[in-house]
Amino acid sequence: MFIDSAKIYIKAGDGGNGAVSFHREKYINKGGPDGGDGGKGGDVVFIVDEGLRTLQDFRYKRRYKAENGQNGGSSNCSGKGGGDLIIKVPPGTLVRDEQTGRIIADLVKPGQRTVIAKGGRGGAGNQHFATPTRQVPNFAKPGDPGEELWAILELKLLADVGLIGFPNVGKSTILSMVTAAQPKIANYHFTTIDPNLGVVNIDAENGFVMADIPGIIEGAHEGVGLGHEFLKHIERTKLLIHVVDISGSEGRDPIKDFEIINEELKKYNPVLFERPQIVAANKMDVTGAEENLEVFRKSVESQGYQVFPVSAASNKGLKELVYYAAQRIKELPDTILTSDEEDEVLYTAVEEEPFEVRKENDIFVVEGNWVKKLVGSTNFDNYESLQYFQRSIKRKGIVDALENMGINEGDTVKMYDLEFEYFR
Repeated sequence: MFIDSAKIYIKAGDGGNGAVSFHREKYINKGGPDGGDGGKGGDVVFIVDEGLRTLQDFRYKRRYKAENGQNGGSSNCSGKGGGDLIIKVPPGTLVRDEQTGRIIADLVKPGQRTVIAKGGRGGAGNQHFATPTRQVPNFAKPGDPGEELWAILELKLLADVGLIGFPNVGKSTILSMVTAAQPKIANYHFTTIDPNLGVVNIDAENGFVMADIPGIIEGAHEGVGLGHEFLKHIERTKLLIHVVDISGSEGRDPIKDFEIINEELKKYNPVLFERPQIVAANKMDVTGAEENLEVFRKSVESQGYQVFPVSAASNKGLKELVYYAAQRIKELPDTILTSDEEDEVLYTAVEEEPFEVRKENDIFVVEGNWVKKLVGSTNFDNYESLQYFQRSIKRKGIVDALENMGINEGDTVKMYDLEFEYFR
C-alpha cells in the first residue's frame, strides 16, 4: 500500500555536562580549576534519498534519538560531541511540527539536507567561572537538552505532470500508454485509490514524471470520499492534464465535469487552481464524441485552456499531448511549498519566553527552559554557586515578576525540584 503520511518522535542529543575539577600535580599544592566543557549533542538530520518512494519504513519505527554529548573531563578536556542521526526520506517529503502545525522543512531535491532538531550545547566547565574573588568555583553548567518534537511527515508525490479528473475517465489508461507504469485498470469508479507514477521518455535528453492522481469527486475539498488525500498529491506538480470523458458515455456532461473539478481545486487551494492546465478530451473513439468535442472546445478554449482530443484505448493523439506537456514543463519553475525565511521567523518567536510564573494554591511556580538549566547547574551546597543563582534570577527579571504577582516574605517558590522561601 502507498504510505503518504507518518507520525514520528524525534529527539536530538543532550549536551554533555561541564566538569568540576581542579589541577592536581606533584609539587603543586593548589592548582586552579580545570574542568572541561561538555560536548554538543547530535542533531537529527533529514536527507532526501531519491531511491525511496514511500514512508513505509516509518510505520515500524516511530522513535528516533541522536547521541548525547559526552561530559567534560579534568585537565581542561572537553567531552566528545554526539554523532548526528541521519534519517533518509523520499523526495517530496513535508515535515510539520505536530503541536503547532508549522512547516519545518519541504524536502524536494535529491541530496537536500535539513536539520530538523538541533542538539543541545555542552555545559561549561568550572574553569570558566574562576574570577579574582572566586578562585575555587565548585560548580559547572550542565548541557542543554536537545530539541524534541512529534513530527508529521507527509509525502506529496514529486511529479512534473498530474493527471486529474473524475473517476473512470481514462487517466490510468493514458498513464499506461505513455509510460512503462502498469496501473490497475477496470471499468468501475475508484479503480485507482493510490497514486501511480510513470516516466514519459520523449528522447534521450527529454522526459518527465507523470502521476495518475486518484479521481476527484464533487465535495473533495471538504474531504468527501478520499478528497484531501487525493488533492494534496497534486500540490507539487508543475502542470496539470485535466482528463474528461468527451463521449459522455455514462450520461455525464463533459463541460459540467470540467467545471466541477476546477471548482474543487479552487476551494481546496486557490494557488493550485492557478497551476498551468491543459485538457485531454479522452474517448474520442466512442460514438458521439465528435459532436461533444465541438461544443466542449468552444466553451473551454474561451477560458484560455488548450484542448487535445485523444483516445487512450487506441493510442491516438497521445503523442501530441505529451510533446506539448514536455515543452511546457521546460518553461515552468519548480514548485516549493515553503521558504527558509518563513521558518526562521517562527523559530525566533519560540525562543522569546525564558520563563513563566504562575500561582498554584499558595505556591509560586517558576518554569521554563532557562530556569530548568539554571537550577540544574547550581550547587546549592556551595555559597558562591548560590550567589550566582540569586544574581541570575534577579538579572533575568524573575524576582520582579514574582513581586508583581504579589509575593510576600515567607511565601514558597518552586522551581522544578527546588523549593525555597522568598525573602527580600
